[in-house]
Amino acid sequence: MTVFVTGTDTGCGKTYISGLLLRAAIFSGYSACGMKPVATGSQQGENEDVAKLLVASSVKMPLKDRAVYSFEPPCSPHIASSQVGKIISFPKIEEAYKKCASEADVVVVEGVGGWKVPLGQGLFVEDLALFLKLPVVLVVGVKLGCINHAVLAAESIVDSGVPFVGWVANQTELDLYAADDVVSFLSQSIEAPLLFRTRWGVPLEQSYGKASFFIESLHRGATL
Repeated sequence: MTVFVTGTDTGCGKTYISGLLLRAAIFSGYSACGMKPVATGSQQGENEDVAKLLVASSVKMPLKDRAVYSFEPPCSPHIASSQVGKIISFPKIEEAYKKCASEADVVVVEGVGGWKVPLGQGLFVEDLALFLKLPVVLVVGVKLGCINHAVLAAESIVDSGVPFVGWVANQTELDLYAADDVVSFLSQSIEAPLLFRTRWGVPLEQSYGKASFFIESLHRGATL
């Protein structure tokens, strides 16, 4: 079973939530592998997000399968790939994904940036999720201004036709005024269930229960 993790924007907590889902899967007795097929801002072949996913995984796949395209320029992948003269190939990513899926019970595929981040050749992160035919989880970085980003991203996911299994409220602005009201409004506005809520600084173990429930529901093919 696999899930594609996307977000409202860069810095919303996709890697944090992806790592949480991996650890929750392992906690529930499954083998798990995380991959970020497209990454930018890498240094000497190393990418911080990819490294964090490796730490959270119980199945350690080769780097070329976990991070198919790892670019050094810290910018949008369509710019980074153009600068280094590479075209992001979906079939190549699919091949790497299938290798990971053949070795692990659970694969968490983390997208780069937000849902509409361009990957070049007129393609976006959205198109990659559709190509891989994976259910999507939207991570919302709960902060001032997030309502607009979250509602637009959720509407786009629904319109794409990809299975939208739910969203996660990850509070990145700890002193956000009326945070509960923001999450409540989003719960009423997004056409997918709120899977669970967390915030920066909360020990991962405190969210294992809710994340594990989602993993089990995904395994059973249940509708949350």
